[in-house]
Amino acid sequence: MSRDVCVHTWPCSYYLELEKQWVPGKLSLTSLSLKFMTDKTREILVNFPLSSIIEIKKEASYFIFSSITILEKDHNKHWFSSLQPSRNVVFSIIEHFWREMLLSQSGAAVEESSSPMTKGKELTGLMACTQKRLEDTARVLYHQGEQLDSISRGLDKMESDLDVADRLLTELESPSWWPFSFKLWKLPSETKPKWDASMASSKALGKEGIVIKIPAVISQKTESHVKPGRLTVFVSGLEIHNSDSLLMHRFEREEVDDIKVHTPYEISIRQRFIGKPDIAYRLISAKMPEVIPILEVQFSKKIEFLEDALMLRSTRTSPLAEKGYSVWHAASGLLDQAMHCEPSSGNQEGRPLQLQMSEPLISEGDSQELRQILRKLKDLALDAESELERQDEALDGITAAVDRTTLTIDKHNRRVKKLT
Repeated sequence: MSRDVCVHTWPCSYYLELEKQWVPGKLSLTSLSLKFMTDKTREILVNFPLSSIIEIKKEASYFIFSSITILEKDHNKHWFSSLQPSRNVVFSIIEHFWREMLLSQSGAAVEESSSPMTKGKELTGLMACTQKRLEDTARVLYHQGEQLDSISRGLDKMESDLDVADRLLTELESPSWWPFSFKLWKLPSETKPKWDASMASSKALGKEGIVIKIPAVISQKTESHVKPGRLTVFVSGLEIHNSDSLLMHRFEREEVDDIKVHTPYEISIRQRFIGKPDIAYRLISAKMPEVIPILEVQFSKKIEFLEDALMLRSTRTSPLAEKGYSVWHAASGLLDQAMHCEPSSGNQEGRPLQLQMSEPLISEGDSQELRQILRKLKDLALDAESELERQDEALDGITAAVDRTTLTIDKHNRRVKKLT
């Protein structure tokens, strides 16, 4: 998938300096550039990368009432007005992507200045991204396993409480002259405090399990009011904060009813209610492609890819799967070539092509780094497999415990009805 994906398009007007007139059209923002296309002739009047921007401002002059001005490195100034749904919305989204571009460019510039990009470094970077995705998935699986363990402990306590209820019901059902009734009221005093401590610790542990945190532009109810903030993905749910780090809303994991992926950079989260308005938030972020795979793991049955985002899912399901397959084989092939390809010892003057083909494709340092990453990927995959097997067994135990508890509760309900 190309990084230059359309993020949003807004109707607006562009000021032509030479002709001294405003031209209606549409302003389109991609992850890498801005462009303006006229409505009448479909001509692209403006098309420049975000990296060339040195200033974005909200301005007003005698030509217009309100506008957004963008200044490029070559001191070309562009005026955009009549922005819909509002100037603040367009400004906030463009500024967010521009700032994220500057941050990513600074990191890339440091890497490029330190060492030139080679085939080995490209392959190492690709494998490092794969490792990061697998680590995020493993972290989610780990905390999911903790939650399953907490559920198992809860069911064990419930069965213990039902045993107490059984003894109490037996006491109520027994005749008053039964000589051993007083022994049925003795309860273990240490059971409840131990459970409360374990539940509290597991609950706190779940809330501290931060998976990822990204900056975002947030809108609620209407798209005409947006504000900068951040999205935090926990194992136990989602939290949305404003720019002052104040909590706007927390979605518990079971409270999220649907997540819609509008584009690779825009999602909406909703919690439904009966008899009152739903709680819904729409978020746009340059870092959203890093969050969507994690949301797919956590909310696999609740996430929906809309038409504009189907490209993201198709490239991540079939071509990315093929790409991942080719990465492993390309890595092993490149490593073999790096280790076994040596310069020819024959007539070197007469065979320049053979010399060119015999040169190693990746350096020894890159091959060592690739070996380390491949070993880490293998260990992560094996750990994830064993954790999934353990969770499958835990789910079987939870299912059996739920069935036993349901039957016991039904039996106790019938006994209570007889007593009343």
